[in-house]
Amino acid sequence: MNPEFNNGLKGWSSFGNAKLEHKESQGNKFLVALSRSQPHDSMSQKVYLQADKLYTFSAWIQASSGSGIPIAAMFKTASGFLSAGQVIAESSCWSMLKGGLTVEASGDAELYFESKNTSVEIWVDSISLQPFTKNQWKSHQDQSIAMNRKSKVRIQAVDARGSPLPNATISIQQKYPSFPFGCSMTKLILNNPAHQKWFTSRFRVTTFGDEMKWYSTEYVQGHEDYSVADAMLQFAQQNNIAVRGHNVLWDDPQYQLGWVKSLDAQQLESATNKRLNSVMQRYKGKVIAWDVVNENLHFNFFESKMGPNASAIFYNWATKADGGTPLFLNDFNTIEESRDELSSPAKYLQKLREIQSFPGNEGGRYGIGLESHFDSSIPNIPYIRASLDTLAAAKVPIWITELDVSSHLDQPLYLEQLLRELHSHPQIQGIVIWGGRGPQGCYRMCLTDENFNNLPTGDVVDKLLREWGYWTSDSDSFTTDNNGYFEASLPHGDYDVKISHSSAVDSSRVHKLNVASTTRLTHVGLHGFSGFQLSHSFIPRFGERERDAGSGGGGVGGDNGVWGDGVGFGFGERVRPMRLGFMDNGIKEFFFM
Repeated sequence: MNPEFNNGLKGWSSFGNAKLEHKESQGNKFLVALSRSQPHDSMSQKVYLQADKLYTFSAWIQASSGSGIPIAAMFKTASGFLSAGQVIAESSCWSMLKGGLTVEASGDAELYFESKNTSVEIWVDSISLQPFTKNQWKSHQDQSIAMNRKSKVRIQAVDARGSPLPNATISIQQKYPSFPFGCSMTKLILNNPAHQKWFTSRFRVTTFGDEMKWYSTEYVQGHEDYSVADAMLQFAQQNNIAVRGHNVLWDDPQYQLGWVKSLDAQQLESATNKRLNSVMQRYKGKVIAWDVVNENLHFNFFESKMGPNASAIFYNWATKADGGTPLFLNDFNTIEESRDELSSPAKYLQKLREIQSFPGNEGGRYGIGLESHFDSSIPNIPYIRASLDTLAAAKVPIWITELDVSSHLDQPLYLEQLLRELHSHPQIQGIVIWGGRGPQGCYRMCLTDENFNNLPTGDVVDKLLREWGYWTSDSDSFTTDNNGYFEASLPHGDYDVKISHSSAVDSSRVHKLNVASTTRLTHVGLHGFSGFQLSHSFIPRFGERERDAGSGGGGVGGDNGVWGDGVGFGFGERVRPMRLGFMDNGIKEFFFM
């Protein structure tokens, strides 16, 4: 009620001991909570929340003074307090708080705002709380997958004279999906054929659990040993599996070797520089990404010894060591936990900007790594979507790097929910599940038993790989219409295509087709083999995604789209026609893509 505050204080009341004032500036009306003495002192409104709905939330927030003021949107329910998200507010401008929530039981709730800084007034405007049914949410996911992970391809069969061939049979089989979907691995895979068969039949990207980390490669100072990491990388390369470099340095003090902890500031600077250049130059050009500093939103081991710019300095060194490979931050709770102020989307972007703006870092290639360890509560799907929308403003690649679900939750249920949401978001450029089985089992979630037979979580992965078209051993066959055409929506990737017809000279020839998210035309020639063909690279092209801008559905009193921030459903059909023609010397191709 009264989300734009055009009707004064109607529908709004004081929460705690705050005083409320209705203000107007340059025609804009907003609500102010002042005289605050407790973090929860603010404005509030009572609402009714339903357990079978998913809620998106947004509000424009400003602080009366200062800068970098965390302010959260909270809902008081019968079972406790829920955070819908937070924003870093400023005094000089309005900032958008974007979040979401679900509830386990329907009932009355009270919306209010919270800030630990009680010296500032909280200003709010344009508040939106938008409910969606599960079917509506799923529909948006499916539409986004159709738009961002697939493209329509039109195939025409013609004879040597260019005449259409009706009732020709087109067989299409995907050989390699473009979307990087994978799982972590450990050294256990090296000598276990059952493990190797299970892994290589499913995944196209991996991260080593421990084997590339500093404590594994230089356990004793000055004695480096990369033999295990080298063997794992060789195995991955032999099986056409891309590798993420994880990690160069880890800011958590509990994962530092004793000899590292004993170094003074100057010695530590020398040792970290040696470590960074050693691992990055060794695997330069062999990995698709680097997690340069792990978990530096939550921890500060290197900063505590080398100064507040330690992380920024590491990225400066990394740019010089392997500037052609994207350099990621990697941390937890950015999408998992809405109440973690240390790693909120706003805090993540703030840290990224600090690193990017450090002298010498301006031209670097950066990425956002989201660990995604869901271990505390039921995943908040609307909050995840809103967080990804917020992070997308950085315009750098976003990867899910260590996805798992705690064993005290329903792992198969929530793993499927999470994979559907994450894969459907247009800004996610890769997903790695943290389910690599080692000698002692798995970190938190296994996909198989010790004999590499699927557990229910593994069945979820297989089900979605098949549904998304990323895992199939069979080809699909289609028949052309009276004009020789067939049209299909195909997941992005590389395909083998065959055409057969009664007039064919050679119906066994395999034609190569690449379906990509952008149209790149390359003229192949005019005689023998002629036409246009899409370009392709095994290593994903970070940051080159084609976007159709649009806005989501409006919320109550605000523009709170499901994707939002320019990541909406501006659905434009892109149909790429392709002609497969019969020439005098057999089947030839003519692509218009």
